[in-house]
Amino acid sequence: MTPVALETLRVLHEGQPLVAATIESRAGMRMRVLNLGGIVVSLHVPDAHGRLRDVVLGFDDPVRYLDDRFYLGAIVGRYAHRIGGAAFPLEGRTVRVTANQGRNHLHGGRRGFDRVVWGIEPFEDVSARGVVLTYTSPDGEEGFPGTLHTRVTYALTDDGAWEVGFDAESDRPTPVNLTQHSYFNLAGEGTVRGHTLRVEADRYLPLDAEQIPLGHLAPVDGTAFDLRRERLIGDVLDQPALAGESLDNTFVLRPDERAAGDASAGRTDAMVPAATLAHAESGLVLTVSTSEPSVHCYAARYLNGIAGKHGQRYGPHDALCLETQHFPDSPNRPDFPSTIVRAGAPLRSRTRFAFSTA
Repeated sequence: MTPVALETLRVLHEGQPLVAATIESRAGMRMRVLNLGGIVVSLHVPDAHGRLRDVVLGFDDPVRYLDDRFYLGAIVGRYAHRIGGAAFPLEGRTVRVTANQGRNHLHGGRRGFDRVVWGIEPFEDVSARGVVLTYTSPDGEEGFPGTLHTRVTYALTDDGAWEVGFDAESDRPTPVNLTQHSYFNLAGEGTVRGHTLRVEADRYLPLDAEQIPLGHLAPVDGTAFDLRRERLIGDVLDQPALAGESLDNTFVLRPDERAAGDASAGRTDAMVPAATLAHAESGLVLTVSTSEPSVHCYAARYLNGIAGKHGQRYGPHDALCLETQHFPDSPNRPDFPSTIVRAGAPLRSRTRFAFSTA
């Protein structure tokens, strides 16, 4: 197989054929990506025993992705997470966007970046192989102002990492918050309760009943969300303080000293540690670093027994999403790091998912 192979599938979406790219890295990793939503269908990684494990949830049949509403493996945008009341102030007026979760906007709306067909082109350089995905979101799509040109790079590196790059530019001020929504399970199947998790955060965002931030940053010290030391996910989920809920929270990775600036001001290639996920039996360790100010940890609480790969049924806590992003509802919170992208000041964001064996 060539390092990056493109295959046109016999599946149409909005009149366009789906294309699958298969990427083989020099480190022994293999990824399959769709041009629909930039969906990562599979990601095979060599474990400590030399076995290739598919460490992301998904479907065997690409047709299943046409109706998926769980964002399995997809690019999420224009705005990841939620915008309260599906509206926000911008330059003296109120902008209203699609309300697709009750009264709120979630993950880009009814036809977010996960539901569109992207351009897809392979690349190879001296240290990585991958694909470049491109999409132009027209002015007014899902209510967002400005024509937004977005470029997403997926690269499998020679040192065993999956690097995700987001670049976007707009001709008008508009909020942009992009993330990659893969569901990780380092065992390849079953629950992630036996995985361990560490999150490099001293603070988190308290949420209301609709999962909209209350507006302040709270210390993790003394709470159920203190993950500064490695902990079993099962132990975290079983804490009485979660009261039968789940892990579905945004953790702050750095001070928000850029709150008054534009989105471009704090989005560079400079990355900080975000989280470490590990599984003892496979020996796999996933270390996440990012240029984003937060990581949202989501333990798949809303998966409802859907049929997945190889006859598996996916339910709550069968995976963990590690969504590096800006804060939820930032367009309504001037004290949060800004997500506004302006003409001449493009967005640039980088996240690295590095795999190793213990």
